[in-house]
Order: sequence, then structure tokens, then C-alpha cells
Amino acid sequence: MRDTIVVMSRNADPVSLFDVVRRAVEAADPDGNDQNLGDLMAEFEDDQEPVSGVDQLDEVLANAELDLDVDGDDPGIALAVSVARYLAHHRGALGTDDERLIVEAVRWQWHDHPPDAVGDLLAARGITV
Repeated sequence: MRDTIVVMSRNADPVSLFDVVRRAVEAADPDGNDQNLGDLMAEFEDDQEPVSGVDQLDEVLANAELDLDVDGDDPGIALAVSVARYLAHHRGALGTDDERLIVEAVRWQWHDHPPDAVGDLLAARGITV
């Protein structure tokens, strides 16, 4: 009888691009009231490819941001995309609570200096960076 060795990947359930975007939208819009963020999530709902394998990830996210916010004046979209970028590079943070996740993403994306509209959105939610 031969011994069989089963090899399992360290990450048996890889994080998909959709997982990252969904979590980013949940953090940016915890009440689920922002239609634009719902549209952002819908844009990626079929993207089940592991986020680590997405070519030109920043470009993919930037294009989605531009599709939904042509004028670049929607702080919710900017925040969600920054959180998605952060999560794509820090997948272990998927389970982090919303406020801490947002603070870390803002620090990572904008070095503690988010655009004014994003800063106003955070202040309205009582989040200090």
C-alpha cells in the first residue's frame, strides 16, 4: 500500500477581488444606503479571481472609480476604493472592524491627509485619522 501525501495550500480559500471590494463597501457604507457604492460592488460581483492574481489592480480600481465618479467628487467612492486598495495589499485585514480598517486605509493611501471631502465624510462618522 502506498502512502498518499495531501498537499494543501496555506490559503485554501483565496481572497477574491469581489471579496475585497465588498468588504471595502461595507466599511465605507455600513448602512448600505449609498447607491454609488452599491454600483461599485455590483461592478465587481463576478470577479472571483484571487486578488493577488489581478493584473494592474490599481488600474482596474481606478477605472471603476472613474466609471462611477467621473468628476472625482464622491467621497464615498474615493474612500471605498482606498479601502479596497489597502485590503488588496493587506488581505489579513479583512476581518478588521470598520473604523480601524478605514483609518489604516486612509493612512496607507493618503499618508494621513485624505482629500477634504473624504475628511468631511470621516468627520461626519466620528472617525479621526
